[in-house]
Amino acid sequence: MQPSRDIARLIEIMAALRTPGTGCPWDLEQDFASIAPYTIEEAYEVADAIARGDKLDLKDELGDLLLQVVFHARMAEEEGSFAFPDVVEAITSKLIRRHPHVFGDARDLSPAEVKALWHRIKAEEKADKAAAHAAAGLPPKEEDKSVLAGVAHGLPALSRAWKLQARASTVGFDWNDARLVLDKIREETQEIEEALAGGDKAAIHEEIGDLLFVIANLARHVDAEPEGCLAAANAKFERRFKGIEAALEAEGRTAKEASLEEMEALWQAVKKAEKASG
Repeated sequence: MQPSRDIARLIEIMAALRTPGTGCPWDLEQDFASIAPYTIEEAYEVADAIARGDKLDLKDELGDLLLQVVFHARMAEEEGSFAFPDVVEAITSKLIRRHPHVFGDARDLSPAEVKALWHRIKAEEKADKAAAHAAAGLPPKEEDKSVLAGVAHGLPALSRAWKLQARASTVGFDWNDARLVLDKIREETQEIEEALAGGDKAAIHEEIGDLLFVIANLARHVDAEPEGCLAAANAKFERRFKGIEAALEAEGRTAKEASLEEMEALWQAVKKAEKASG
């Protein structure tokens, strides 16, 4: 089987990998749940390639992500739920339906009108989906009328905290000054100190979670996406620690052979050099 620029060839390859007897044993033993973590991982790798500005890697990572879609669609086809063309039809229908100002008669709308139209269409889609579930004999989903409803559970925890707090703020459940959030952070760190003194592991975990939740809120108040802030901090730590390793390597040593005091001194030197170079 030869590679191709045609999506049909990718679908054929996936079918071959999932064919009992002649396919790949690893691919054959997978199911939706076992593949889901890989789907999430591939999405992160796409984001990483974008952040690094590496278009060659981006091409490969987008292919890996597309494979995940094809994999899920193939498993669904095997059980008779849907197939890849149904996925394509669903998303093209949604895009056309949600953009009547592009594909329909609702032209020359203002951004505010587009947003209002978008929400109306989504409400109609929700009603249609409920009717489709009923027609298929599926139990109706219990409607969650909370302001917090719809914040995806699969989001990274910091991002989900940010979104939950943003939702709560729409009804006035919020601090009106970022400095008040800082007061709450100080309160949470004090509670961590008390939990550490008590030696209660469950309490320590809970208080650390509370602190992270409030930090996400502080990030929201200053319009800083917390995952992005943490990603930048990770990159900075990685860069500076590698600077320590490079300095030690120049001396013919490794980090394992250096004392904490030596590494701290090198850390400060790397940090100072970074600031000096801007």
